[in-house]
Amino acid sequence: MNRQESDILNKIAEEPYINQRILAKASGHSLGNVNRSIKSLIEGGYLDEDIKLTKKAKKMIAEKTPKRAIILAAGFGMRMAPINTETSKGLLEVNGETLIERQIRQLQEVGIKEIYIVVGFMKEQYEYLIDEYDVTLIYNPEYSLKNNLHSLKLVEEHLENAYVIPCDAWCAINPFSDIELYSWYMISDIEDMNSSVRINRKFELAIVSDYAGGNRMIGISYLLKEEAQIIRERINQLCQNVRYDGAFWEETLYEKNKMILQARMVSANDVVEINTFEQLNDMEDDSNKLGTEAVRVITKVFEVEKDGIENISVLKKGMTNRSFLFECRGTKYIIRVPGIGTEKLINRKQEADVYQAIKGKGLCDDIVYINAKSGYKIARYIENAHECDAEDADDLKKCMTKLKAFHEMQLKVEHEFDIFERISYYESLWGEKTSVYRDYAQTKEKIFTLQRYINQHAKVKVLTHIDAVPDNFLSRKVGEGQEDIQLIDWEYAGMQDPHVDIAMFAIYALYEKKQVDNLIDIYFEGKCDDATRMKIYCYIAASGLLWSNWCEYKRNQGIDFGEYSLRQYRYAKEYYKIVKEDIKGEN
Repeated sequence: MNRQESDILNKIAEEPYINQRILAKASGHSLGNVNRSIKSLIEGGYLDEDIKLTKKAKKMIAEKTPKRAIILAAGFGMRMAPINTETSKGLLEVNGETLIERQIRQLQEVGIKEIYIVVGFMKEQYEYLIDEYDVTLIYNPEYSLKNNLHSLKLVEEHLENAYVIPCDAWCAINPFSDIELYSWYMISDIEDMNSSVRINRKFELAIVSDYAGGNRMIGISYLLKEEAQIIRERINQLCQNVRYDGAFWEETLYEKNKMILQARMVSANDVVEINTFEQLNDMEDDSNKLGTEAVRVITKVFEVEKDGIENISVLKKGMTNRSFLFECRGTKYIIRVPGIGTEKLINRKQEADVYQAIKGKGLCDDIVYINAKSGYKIARYIENAHECDAEDADDLKKCMTKLKAFHEMQLKVEHEFDIFERISYYESLWGEKTSVYRDYAQTKEKIFTLQRYINQHAKVKVLTHIDAVPDNFLSRKVGEGQEDIQLIDWEYAGMQDPHVDIAMFAIYALYEKKQVDNLIDIYFEGKCDDATRMKIYCYIAASGLLWSNWCEYKRNQGIDFGEYSLRQYRYAKEYYKIVKEDIKGEN
């Protein structure tokens, strides 16, 4: 019985057959597939002429019926910092309900009563579930040393007709059923650069190459007898090898170039694996996402009660902060809420000084409130504005004109943004961890040799935005044929060579060299000398390493920026080579 036939038989078992069109919509298969599958199921003796289940079908369904579930909840949840020190990940709450209780409730709704929970870190926090839901707890004493491959070994005798569930999966719609006709592994319909598999036309999960990206792996699975036996054998084999101490149980699923389980694809809106604190925040209702401290700030600034804050919504989750749109007394505002670990990245006193320096200069959005200690900021919302399109020639010209005009104001503040000092500082935030890049030490050493050339050719330092990336240029029409461009998010700004802003724009836009040179030509109106161009290449190399180190710090907190992070490191290495060749040993 193939995948389509199984899906269609499953739907007929769930609800009485009405017609093929309704069945096609319910199963997700085409009308043609439904017609062929019904014919094949009748010929195979699974359906009678009235499209009803036969005894043969009922017997098969009974043999494959889900009987138990295994929830893996032993790990630290290290990417959930800082709350992983207080609460085990499976007991985190989304809208007032813990993740693991929601999973248990959904399992029990479809008749699954035999539930095993493998615990380790903060195991005592799960003890109440024994009395509350009649589950069985199994302790993994090696949770701090080994990954969930070894957790699954502790329950290997329970794998047959079983769901395997990571404790951090939140399902809006119950993903479990009292009818399952084949083994499957759950993936999301969105791309994830960290995924190792992608669904193909045969509903198989094919392995993808490194950095190619695949479907996000949710980890919920269903195992029938045949696949359970294979997995059991592989668990015992792999667990004898210390190389697999840190392995996920999914290692048992790979065979040649694909998984041994069929793919079950779900909407990213319906099932979410919560790996980070920010993902947890994203699951909450908008009003809850804003947080009590942000609400307190707004009510104090505008002298209103909580119910005076209306139409709260997530506006933007940036790389450093989170921003929310809200209304108060009929006017729209944005409140910036500092992200996790931001206090180590941003000096809020210096940021407040920058906003004071640019006040009234027509450079940025209208700041209503900024707190130099907490980092909370409220600004008036700019209606009908759009971000700079880094691929649009007209947008580039307007934004570079605005940027150059700002630089020519030669504004000053008391602090400097030192790229090389920041490279080392961000590295220090890693603590005892080392870089994920094997040649990091050599790369850093090479980048630091560029300081000499930069110092020789950096003529003047003025207030520089530092984060002058396409997303931070907001443009809106103010009249017929006229546009006003505002430059937002000044938290990294400080005294620096203004040409650093050109490099920052280019690497955030992920420009190739031809595009970089075009950007330089636009800014300088075709009059950039070779030495200045080479200096900007140096800034691209140094800034690439700077933001790569920044990304490594954020990754250690569970926030991964995927391709952006890798590309920044590549900028460091590639533009160092360009500079080394062109300045002929001056570095």
